[in-house]
Amino acid sequence: MKGGNYNRFRGRHLSVTLITLIFTTIILWVSEKNPSITTLLTGQDQFTWPSSEYHTDTVNNSSVSMRPKGHIEELFFEEITAKETEELVHKDLVCNYAKGRWVADSRRPLYSGFGCKQWLSEMWACRLTQRLDFSYEGYRWLPNNCEMPEFERSAFLRRMQDKTIAFIGDSLGRQQFQSLMCMATGGEMSPEVEDVGKEYGLVKARGAKRPDGWAFRFPNTNTTILYYWSSTLADLVPINSTDPRSNVAMHLDRPPGFMRKYLHRFDVLVLNTGHHWNRGKLTANRWVMYVNGKPNDDSKLASMGGAKNFTAYSISKWLDSQLPYLPRLKAFFRTISPRHFRNGDWNTGGSCDNTTPLTEGREVLHDQSSDEIVEGAVKGTRIKLLDITAVSDLRDEGHISHYSVRATGGINDCLHWCLPGIPDTWNELLAAQI
Repeated sequence: MKGGNYNRFRGRHLSVTLITLIFTTIILWVSEKNPSITTLLTGQDQFTWPSSEYHTDTVNNSSVSMRPKGHIEELFFEEITAKETEELVHKDLVCNYAKGRWVADSRRPLYSGFGCKQWLSEMWACRLTQRLDFSYEGYRWLPNNCEMPEFERSAFLRRMQDKTIAFIGDSLGRQQFQSLMCMATGGEMSPEVEDVGKEYGLVKARGAKRPDGWAFRFPNTNTTILYYWSSTLADLVPINSTDPRSNVAMHLDRPPGFMRKYLHRFDVLVLNTGHHWNRGKLTANRWVMYVNGKPNDDSKLASMGGAKNFTAYSISKWLDSQLPYLPRLKAFFRTISPRHFRNGDWNTGGSCDNTTPLTEGREVLHDQSSDEIVEGAVKGTRIKLLDITAVSDLRDEGHISHYSVRATGGINDCLHWCLPGIPDTWNELLAAQI
């Protein structure tokens, strides 16, 4: 009897040992075929069967047999396949904020066109004009495959605590700046917001219509939002500083002095340029193109397109070279805002009288930017592309058009936008990517 019990015990011991060896062999074989298998279980569990994966049979309370519910290969391959499929899906759904569609939203606009007088130029406040249709205000942009949270001013200012957001560009950049000021205040009078323009040299010069920019600070969060006017992003320096009628050197390969001086103080920078690159603007402003510190003699840069392209690439290259020394700075280059003049241009009777939203469609399907110059300039750099061109091109009804506060006839503005309006979306796209 004792020998029989010993043999039965030994047999059971050998059976368990044999099962363990077989199990270990299978595990090693599967892991060689799929190295990622080892990530599915903890170090301890790699060689221990979970109790839920076994049936336990008791026979006369004297023997226990253990058998897996299913084949080990099937179990593991099912888990791997599900995980790999999920990863492939996420790889395919690449986030492109400029690819998506406009959708109606009854919660828009984000602020009142009547109430934001503290920050909004009246010429852009279409609620103050003779315009009667404001349906353009009731839409928001919905990107494909991107998370774009609703803009909430208090949350935004908390995120931007102790930070400075700078816009440098033309009048469309000024519109984006005013839009963000209205969004951050909810379009309400905010006497607590401080004018800190003097800290950045943004004061109105004698004889000037306005300063070169503005800077305001929200004291509760120490958030500064500023704008500096630089329509071409080239450095402008009078050739003869003592002569107010002197020509101005337009250094295509050098960023504005304001940008060079204050870049280290910025946490977010948004650049833009585009609509001032025409011969009439250069002649009227007495701008003379300079490269390498001397008048340009390169025929390729003599054309407006060549000069604009060269400047966009030059400024991007310089800015990218500075970013390693400014790790907290997030830099964006915004693409050009589209014009919608029909049957002529701004000075030849062109107009944009459409007031029906989305007559040209509501969706952007292509992956590439419609602004090839800016997209190319930032490619391979640390500068992010803030792509708003195709998004805005669908919204021709949102321009100032022929409406004005003083009912001035014969003027059509199919370049600038009504506010509240399309530039608010630009800032939502910016906020989502900061």
